[in-house]
Amino acid sequence: MPTLIRLIVVLLVLVGIGYGAMYALTVFVAPRDKEVTIRIPARDLLPQAQRDPLVRREIDTTRPTTPAPEAAPAVEPAPADAPSGGDTVVTRQQGVE
Repeated sequence: MPTLIRLIVVLLVLVGIGYGAMYALTVFVAPRDKEVTIRIPARDLLPQAQRDPLVRREIDTTRPTTPAPEAAPAVEPAPADAPSGGDTVVTRQQGVE
């Protein structure tokens, strides 16, 4: 137990020295003021639209006022020799059952 207390005391002393050093820096050291000049290129001062000469095309997003009628899928008449009724499925057109 004395070793743990000794460790904690040593750590507290080190933390106190650190905080004391930071406090001393804030009180005794004053920052110096000086003028700073930063050059900005003229091309960076222009807005993006003037700087970018590319033509942007607008997309027509209007929709027609009357919807185009959809064509109903054409159903071919059943051949005469096709089986009728029952549990059999006859595919007459691709994708239509």
